[in-house]
Amino acid sequence: MRGFTLIELLITAAIVAVLASVALPLSEIAGTRSKEYELRRALRDIRDALDAYKKASDEGRIPRIADQSGYPPSLKALVAGVPDAKSIDARKIYFLRRLPRDPFFPDGNAPSEATWKVRSYESPPEQPKAGKDVFDVFSQSERKGLNGIPYNEW
Repeated sequence: MRGFTLIELLITAAIVAVLASVALPLSEIAGTRSKEYELRRALRDIRDALDAYKKASDEGRIPRIADQSGYPPSLKALVAGVPDAKSIDARKIYFLRRLPRDPFFPDGNAPSEATWKVRSYESPPEQPKAGKDVFDVFSQSERKGLNGIPYNEW
């Protein structure tokens, strides 16, 4: 049995180092891509629920005052449900089973509702801000996605 020379060991170590330096960025990209998928899904689910709430309001299933937009007052209303005005026994209408979290929000202990920024119906798209209702949601992250677009503009 022959032993390894110092040169053979150094070459082997160099090869392992090169392979490790290639594998680490690939795993980081895969992790980011997975979080981006979660963000897209969460945004789609919440926006679909907001639209369903508005539709129910327009159909008269959710009572509203004349100057209200018909969108929910908070994200919690999508999960807590609202009484169906057209139901005989006042059953509740639920729009989400649970509110998804923003996967890029740094504090894992924060409530799901606190992980999102919200835009009211009355605020302009260029300067979204909270108000009497929730018209849209977006990420609080200032980071850019793999596509070059900031997460808070998705």
